[in-house]
Amino acid sequence: MGYLNSFYLSGPEVELSVAGLILLIVAAFAGQKSAKTVTALAVLALLGAAAFTVNLFTNSAFELGGDVWSGLYRMDAFGSFAKILIYIATIGCLIVAPKFFDAKGAYRPEYPVLMLFGAVGMGLMVSAIDLMTLYIGLELSSLSSYVLASYSRNDGRSAEAGLKYFVLGALASGILLYGMSLVYGFTGSTSYLGIRAALGDGLSTGALFGVVFVLAGLAFKIAAVPFHMWTPDVYEGAPTPVTAFFATAPKVAAVAITMRIALDPFGGNAAAWQQIIIFAALASIVVGALGAIGQQNLKRLLAYSSINNIGFILIGLAVATAAGAGAMLTYLAIYVVMSLGSFVALMMLKDSGGNQLETFGDISGLSSTRPVLAWCLLAIMFSLAGIPPLLGFYGKFVIFQAAVEADMVILAAVGIAASVIGAFYYIKFVKVMFFDEPADVVVADQSKARWIVLALSALIISPLGYLLTPGLDWVTERAASALFFVV
Repeated sequence: MGYLNSFYLSGPEVELSVAGLILLIVAAFAGQKSAKTVTALAVLALLGAAAFTVNLFTNSAFELGGDVWSGLYRMDAFGSFAKILIYIATIGCLIVAPKFFDAKGAYRPEYPVLMLFGAVGMGLMVSAIDLMTLYIGLELSSLSSYVLASYSRNDGRSAEAGLKYFVLGALASGILLYGMSLVYGFTGSTSYLGIRAALGDGLSTGALFGVVFVLAGLAFKIAAVPFHMWTPDVYEGAPTPVTAFFATAPKVAAVAITMRIALDPFGGNAAAWQQIIIFAALASIVVGALGAIGQQNLKRLLAYSSINNIGFILIGLAVATAAGAGAMLTYLAIYVVMSLGSFVALMMLKDSGGNQLETFGDISGLSSTRPVLAWCLLAIMFSLAGIPPLLGFYGKFVIFQAAVEADMVILAAVGIAASVIGAFYYIKFVKVMFFDEPADVVVADQSKARWIVLALSALIISPLGYLLTPGLDWVTERAASALFFVV
């Protein structure tokens, strides 16, 4: 009966694992011609996992969640919320990918399979309540990501991006594993509950070093300063659909495990890590804003934008309260929509030869030649800048509100001031698209999937998106409260 319960509560990972193995066999026997069929089946598998996760989240019988697999895995509202975001983001990235790779004749069935296994790893990460489970999920997700980054075999930039991501990712994994070993050595447990109990009387010097190394390893995964160096190169070099994936689903998983690690096993010693998080938050906001100003490549600019936005999200973690955690999840949900929309818009920038266009010069005067695309990009950029009445403003508002309520007024003030710097490069999009002479190199995009994803993203971040905020607040509050339920 115990195993049946374990299989049921970890149903999304079980279902996606089985689907991934079946689709891997299909791909092996059917070859490249099965790519679109495998993609459609992968999307169905992700939809099924998302639906099952929604049922677990809303089912009152599981309101307090449950620990299964002998205390290695926890099904709770927090993990369920993160998984829903991960699955939705992965679906969005999958349905826009075939058209991009078909133009180069490079779309293969292993692409959606890698996405599925990446989603399995991310699901394990956000539900892990033991350091061993966390590491297994992290490596499963990372291995898929390394291959995806270098997916375009004939593109030197893609191969370089994959190699850089692999080398720096291996370094970060080593740092994280060393931190875990120190935590285990000084607490005698790899279980989150055991670690929290062992640290109840305070952190020893050795355990503090372990906490620092663990947070440093996770800072690489979320691309927080000073462990952000891989982000611009990987975002620029990887194929745009892969970059869209990196900016959404793995970002959700990385932020979620950072939250769970900080607030669960180390939650009783918040004073020991708050200063680290505050530094990473402010440094990420400033470096992300200043680094983006001089960029001409749009993908590199959005890479620095992601670093900047991670800084705002970390302000919520620095607060170390349920309100701060809820604000983080609200911002994260809105950020996923904005990131997905922005990268889909970049995919639609191509010339008559089918080549991707990635610079400001290419979108010069875009409002005259492709007005709908230009207006969608304008809305997304203004939302990323946090300009009202777009929904991105609400994400920043709840973060700063949580900081002020926790008497961190100076932190909120510095964050608000730094956000003004970031508005410069977002407004640059508007200046180039609406006021410069038309380059007239962007041709019309006929992909219905891309237009649907872009239209939905633009609609959600528009003022109409505020109609969703009551429901979003309820969902994020319930998810955040699960992190503060200590047995």
